[in-house]
Amino acid sequence: MLPVRDNLPTRSRAVVNDVLILLNLAIFGVEAWSVSTGHDAAALGRRWGLVPARLVADPLAALPSLFTHMFLHGSLMHVGGNMLFLWIFGDNVEDALGHGRYALFYLLCGTAAAFTQVAAGPHSMVPMLGASGAIAGVLAAYGLLYPRVPITIINPVPFLWLFWGLFLQVPAWFVILEFFGANLWSALQPSNPAGGVAFAAHVGGFIAGLLLQRPLRAHASVSHQRWNGVLATRRRRT
Repeated sequence: MLPVRDNLPTRSRAVVNDVLILLNLAIFGVEAWSVSTGHDAAALGRRWGLVPARLVADPLAALPSLFTHMFLHGSLMHVGGNMLFLWIFGDNVEDALGHGRYALFYLLCGTAAAFTQVAAGPHSMVPMLGASGAIAGVLAAYGLLYPRVPITIINPVPFLWLFWGLFLQVPAWFVILEFFGANLWSALQPSNPAGGVAFAAHVGGFIAGLLLQRPLRAHASVSHQRWNGVLATRRRRT
């Protein structure tokens, strides 16, 4: 299920979320340039990615990787997908938490995701890269704060394009619950064909987001629009 946008304006500019997106894209640009000039992408991942066995063996030496791994990505699709989710959901979570609290929330969720992945495979030498653990926490917070906000998604069934078009609208809780359920299911499998995906990290980041959003929330209450339809072709009032 691929979301395209939400329908919820913010009260202020989400400067932290914008900086996070720009920083991730800039670092990926540096990664791509480094590889294009002959550097080994795998070595870059081992140097700055989170390697569970290395963190277990020497926590102090590997401590920076708890944070640096969140800003590295393995491909254009990887960084593009993560930044799409962060762009859609992050601004409203920042709006509810406040700028400083949101930055702390993001880093804490990413760190919780990292520790969850380490606990799931403490002897693994495979580097973990990507912002998706932190973004999973952002999704969890959004789901609690704005469960009924309409989210525009790409219609996953091409045959139904004939009846409902390319886009559909579904409530936020549906998109986010599907994300968590799919990742939890995959994390619990003894093996999976997409072995390079850190499903346990996604689950850990998501649970951290559920637990952290309330104590870090800047506003006691949040207002949001209710989901009132399925089709994205409905007219919106301006």
